[in-house]
Order: sequence, then structure tokens, then C-alpha cells
Amino acid sequence: MIIIQETVISDDIADNFFVCNLEACKGACCVEGDLGAPLEEAELRILEQEYANIEPFLNEAGKAAIRAQGLYIKDWEGDFSTTTIDDKECAYALYDERGILKCGIEQAYLAGATTFKKPISCHLYPIRITKYEGFDALNYDRWSICNPACTFGGSLGVKVYQFLKEPLIRKYGEGWYGQLVQEIESPTPEKK
Repeated sequence: MIIIQETVISDDIADNFFVCNLEACKGACCVEGDLGAPLEEAELRILEQEYANIEPFLNEAGKAAIRAQGLYIKDWEGDFSTTTIDDKECAYALYDERGILKCGIEQAYLAGATTFKKPISCHLYPIRITKYEGFDALNYDRWSICNPACTFGGSLGVKVYQFLKEPLIRKYGEGWYGQLVQEIESPTPEKK
């Protein structure tokens, strides 16, 4: 395990290979599972403020689910997540012409309609953050639908922390990421 500031990072993030392979998985993480994408409390306000800019990028089923359930839901544990369509795909997801699920929020961001790229939980996947009193635990979430991403990352020689450089910096800052890279890549007596 690696400890940097108020974070505890699983060695799996340093040791495992990963690069999303949307051609293989078709964005299955946007449709599989019990809930939508986990949301941080600050993201609830962002969705409330930015939804009018994001809505034109969503499909009709997603818009209808949001009208019926709201911009986000609170689950049985008191955590917030994105609304889903029939308890399946994220209401903010949409299929492209190749049948690959993409994030409507991110499409709005790429078009310059919003400054909100996407929920940090989506941007950081396959890292999941568990918040404890005084620190965040960052763990690699193994999911069989991501096996093609592990294979692809291995063929490219890209580790989880390298693939997720941008969202890790977005969440914790450049200095934190620099410390992470130094901890992982600097030779230590036990690594020699």
C-alpha cells in the first residue's frame, strides 16, 4: 500500500495494467451494476446548475428517467448516484452509431456546453474511492467486463495509475500525482 497525504492507495493501482477498450466492452460499465455512477455531494449542485446545458446531449429515455426520478438518486445507504433507466443504464449515457455507450455529460463538455467533464467516479474508473474519517482509500475495482481493458493495457504496457493520470490529477492535484509516480517508480531497496 502507498500512503500520500490523506490517501491510502492499493498496490493494485501501481501493479495492474489497464486501458479502456470500448470496442470490446461497448461501455458496459454504464449499464451493468445495481446503481448509477456514484456522485460526490459537490457534484449534485453541479448537476443542478448545469443540467440545462447537458440535457440537449441526452437521449429521450434518459431525459424521461430524469424527469421521473430527478437528476440523481439517494440509495439505501444514503449515498448519491446518477439516475438510471429501468434500473439499468445510466440516464446520462447514450449509444453512438457503433452501439458504444458514451457519457452525455462528457459529450456536452466536449462540445463546450458545460465545464463539468463527468462524475469523478466515472472518470476514475476502475479506481473506487472509499471515504473514511481522515483519509480516502483508493482501490482497484476488478470487474469481469473490464477484462479486455486489462489485456489491452498489458499489450500497451500501461498501468492503472498511468491510464488514470488526468482524473487522478483532477481529484487530488498535480503535486499529489507527482508523489504517487515517485513512490511507484523510484527504486527502493526492496524493488532492486
